[in-house]
Amino acid sequence: MIKEKSLPEPDNLYKVHRALLSVSDKTGLVPFAQRLHALGIQLISTGGTSRTLKEAGLPVSDVSSITDFPEILDGRVKTLHPAIHGGILARRTDSEDLDTLEAHKIESIDLVVVNLYPFQEAVSQDEVTIGFAVENIDIGGPTLIRSSAKNFFFVGVVTSAADYDAVATELEQQDASLSMATRQRLAHQAFVHTSGYDKAISAFFQAHRNGASVKESPLHLEAPHAQSLRYGENPHQQASLYGNPERFYECLHGKALSFNNLIDVSAALFLIDEFIDAAPTCAILKHTNPCGAASASSLKEAYDKAFATDRQSPFGGIVVVNQPLDLETAKAIDQIFTEIIIAPDYREGVLDFLMTKKNRRLIRSLKQARHSSVPDIRSVPGGYLIQERDPVLPGHDLFKEQVTVVTERQPTEREWLDISFSWKIVKHVKSNAIIYARNQSTLGIGAGQMSRIDASEIAIRKGQKSELDFKESVVASDAFFPFADGLIEAIKNGATAAVQPGGSIRDEEVIKAANDHGIAMVFTGKRHFRH
Repeated sequence: MIKEKSLPEPDNLYKVHRALLSVSDKTGLVPFAQRLHALGIQLISTGGTSRTLKEAGLPVSDVSSITDFPEILDGRVKTLHPAIHGGILARRTDSEDLDTLEAHKIESIDLVVVNLYPFQEAVSQDEVTIGFAVENIDIGGPTLIRSSAKNFFFVGVVTSAADYDAVATELEQQDASLSMATRQRLAHQAFVHTSGYDKAISAFFQAHRNGASVKESPLHLEAPHAQSLRYGENPHQQASLYGNPERFYECLHGKALSFNNLIDVSAALFLIDEFIDAAPTCAILKHTNPCGAASASSLKEAYDKAFATDRQSPFGGIVVVNQPLDLETAKAIDQIFTEIIIAPDYREGVLDFLMTKKNRRLIRSLKQARHSSVPDIRSVPGGYLIQERDPVLPGHDLFKEQVTVVTERQPTEREWLDISFSWKIVKHVKSNAIIYARNQSTLGIGAGQMSRIDASEIAIRKGQKSELDFKESVVASDAFFPFADGLIEAIKNGATAAVQPGGSIRDEEVIKAANDHGIAMVFTGKRHFRH
């Protein structure tokens, strides 16, 4: 056993002079490196990361120039060298360590930025060979991460692009230095990262030895404790949050999110994923269901149209938008009590305006396009169910290419837009789900009913309560119409087009009803149950 060495206490702040960057996922890399360079931090890098930085015009020292040894074995050996790991692992308060660095002409490395070969993504492909899997096992990356995390008293380690902004901001505010608290937090995340990586490799080998698919390998659940919650779904239930929610959203104002808040925020983030590249879009949710949604020429118009769907339910609900929130829209939202507002950003003055109410939570979504990559895991008696998240639907043009018009009448262009829009929304409504929409705005939403006709009647009733007209609307059903009566009821209420997955043994009967009434109907071939 190696005993602890008696050394002077490390400083709270340690200045970053040199940073080593070697990443597989290059998301956000260049802007982060530019901020490091602007602080006078020397950049060291390897392979593709080095090329990316040089193409961006940044001065970079290749690792091979530090080690005086080239990358070998097709890149298997790049950073495994004393000139690198000595510079990372040296204790800055240990005179013997510093003398060793000087004797071997090794310079310290103060920040390590590494993420690993995407092993899990690689082995999730069909017909993966053991050789292919082995080549996607990262060796140098985990070693760099563990070395720098071990020496967190003096070195910062960044393993997630979600931390780039916070780390760069702290460096900018503290004369290129990182605090002990930040270094320790990053080290903890680093060990969680490498632990999960090793478990994925272990699971693959176990599955391979048993002749099973990697998808049949044992499930390993491990996540850091993120937050103790006041209570669970109800006050008599205890609850906690585990994981790394800071990767996906940032709480800017208000009380800590409750168990129910977290469930609702998740539903809002998954829904707005559908509209990342769309026109200004707003959705209002209550108890995980959208009670109104719209796309329009401005966020203000989108909010007004979404709110018009149901003027009662939004009280105490969640508003989520797909573009930076402007002051005009914020003032419209402020007219009723809204518990949570989520936006990718906030225009100047908006946060100051919204923060005047202490009981409102304000959230910035950080990685919109990636929420839907999170697997869906649920507990059941005796075990767990795990499934892929129902993926984000394609944009309008690609959507039209992937679906089938099954009626004699083709949808009009306006109907096509409403079909695409309503299909995205109904996907996020609890089954059985029916929604009516026109001009990319919901008119009525029927959620969570045992009967599809009941869902349709509720959608109509709620829209009528808001004095909305259902003429020339599109009706969307999350699963097939089992009988023609459900479609006929929608037609009686004004629907001129319908979108559903199809697949019923009575599809021909339903199609005939659509043709008899002169409406257009689209089959998507995919249902969107949500229980």
